[in-house]
Amino acid sequence: MRFKLSMRQAALAVALGAAATVGGALIFEHVFGYVPCKLCLTQRNPYYIAVPLGLVAALMPPRWARAGLWLLAVIFLVSAGLGAYHSGVEWGFWAGPSDCGGGSGASPGNVGDFLNQLQNTRVVSCTEAAWRFVGLSLAGWNVVISLALAAFAAKAAADKGIFFGR
Repeated sequence: MRFKLSMRQAALAVALGAAATVGGALIFEHVFGYVPCKLCLTQRNPYYIAVPLGLVAALMPPRWARAGLWLLAVIFLVSAGLGAYHSGVEWGFWAGPSDCGGGSGASPGNVGDFLNQLQNTRVVSCTEAAWRFVGLSLAGWNVVISLALAAFAAKAAADKGIFFGR
């Protein structure tokens, strides 16, 4: 059995894949307590752009859906580059940004609260992978996922859809 995803369906699939990926990052942060560093937060931006773009492309006529898929492919190539850069920083291949620390916390009400907050704040370095699976950090998995989404979007745009089956 052979079936084909239209360009609109492929754009929707990319949007869903992007939403699931960034949703997973948010779960790691808010459920499991992994505080993201500056580079981690930067790597989320392509996903925040891709989700609405994929949804818009899924609603457009085929010509515009194709353009949206090509744009999604470029966005995810940039995302893969951001992940590769962060992975290189984690492995010590090159230096990361000098100001790489954790995200901002809640704003303190007064100086005493601010001092207490400083004592409980843990700065997250971009050079340390908080978690690894099969040897890859979250930044490394971002590279893999981004390249897969870029390839899927580009193939759908080039072939006017994606064929599955035999």
